[in-house]
Amino acid sequence: MSLYLRVHPKNPQLRLIAQAVAVVRQGGVIVYPTDSSYALGCALDAKGAQERIRRLRRLSPNHDFTLMCRGLAEAALYARMDNRAYRLLRALVPGPYTFLLKATREVPRRLQNPKRKTIGIRIPDHPVALALLEALGEPMLSSTLILPGDEHPLADPEEIRERLEKQVDAILDGGPGGLDPTTVVDLTDDVPVVVRRGKGPLTPLGDYQERH
Repeated sequence: MSLYLRVHPKNPQLRLIAQAVAVVRQGGVIVYPTDSSYALGCALDAKGAQERIRRLRRLSPNHDFTLMCRGLAEAALYARMDNRAYRLLRALVPGPYTFLLKATREVPRRLQNPKRKTIGIRIPDHPVALALLEALGEPMLSSTLILPGDEHPLADPEEIRERLEKQVDAILDGGPGGLDPTTVVDLTDDVPVVVRRGKGPLTPLGDYQERH
């Protein structure tokens, strides 16, 4: 049975955040709210938790996992950014975007896309997500909470509890979640490539291509 924590979406209680962070540090999997939708999260060094997320979502070996970061300085430790990419991120984060970038040596190989050596980078704009990251003191491995066969992310905390309480270690109930995942943008080429349309608007990207 998972730990169920009702957190205030704007002023999260620090003692509840501390309980969730303890679960992450012990190698557990948590469900938490973000500025786009609910997400699954675990520690970077928790190989078993990563595999649990992979099985839960039935992800392919080539899936791009995401690192939730507190800010650009932290993100730059894990992803290679040229000036163009840095300027774009600075203009769009925090916000509902995930950026695919070449991983640095700080990223364990098992977290990288095995073919492209990329990693997803995300800087959320949500008090609960940011409080978790601040208390953890490092990025958190993250994946949108879309279960196999579902078209949209799970948004109702009670439904999340009903479907996942025996499969995750903690659920942070921050109220109703969004139905749109992040907009995913590949920044490994000269022109931004939109891999997935989501909550983040496309206009701020300027000239971009779209992967079909």
